[in-house]
Amino acid sequence: MTKHIVPLPYPDGSLLLRELNHRVNNELTSAICTVSAKAVESDDVAVKAALLDVVDLLHGYADVHKALRMPDPGHLTDAARYLQHLCFSITKYRLDRLSIRLLFSADDLRLEGERCWKLGLIVSELLTNVARHARFDDRHPEAKVKLLLTGNVVRCGVSDNGSAPDLTVRGRGLTIVGELASSLGGRVHASCAAEGSSLLLTFPLTEPEQLAAGATQTPEYSR
Repeated sequence: MTKHIVPLPYPDGSLLLRELNHRVNNELTSAICTVSAKAVESDDVAVKAALLDVVDLLHGYADVHKALRMPDPGHLTDAARYLQHLCFSITKYRLDRLSIRLLFSADDLRLEGERCWKLGLIVSELLTNVARHARFDDRHPEAKVKLLLTGNVVRCGVSDNGSAPDLTVRGRGLTIVGELASSLGGRVHASCAAEGSSLLLTFPLTEPEQLAAGATQTPEYSR
């Protein structure tokens, strides 16, 4: 008997990534269901409240994971909308718990799916660093994410008003950020001062992205 193998729609590395995302989502769903069941079974009010807090935390993590899902690599993606959704999920999951206010602003920008995903990974890592390492002392904690398009160059900045360890000391997270930036054809500029820290990612648009950017610009008509 002859067996036919049906070709899969994503025969490259993105297929493995999608499979990994599928597995992580399933495991998170399983963990949420298990902890929720234990909370229902418990007669101890304190234990029940603690377990429900864990459930809420897991839901937040799952939302961030879903927000970081790679867009269709074959199409251009609304990067502003993608980052806004990601920032909302990160705020709800992590920043709100630390009373860190997040301000987001973005220009209209469309990126290739995989490149938009890499931008999201960079922003997620940088906001995670703010949550983990920034020390706000008596200041009202605040972080900003700005996505700007200057000509054919994308500028994405993540900043905060807290003090942090020297950003030139690269841990694994910042090393990965640097590698992701390089894969976009760009680089990351970091600065750290007593009044706050900032990291600026810059990278050029590809030709399809440039064409999309040109199409969205409003033409000027002379009288």
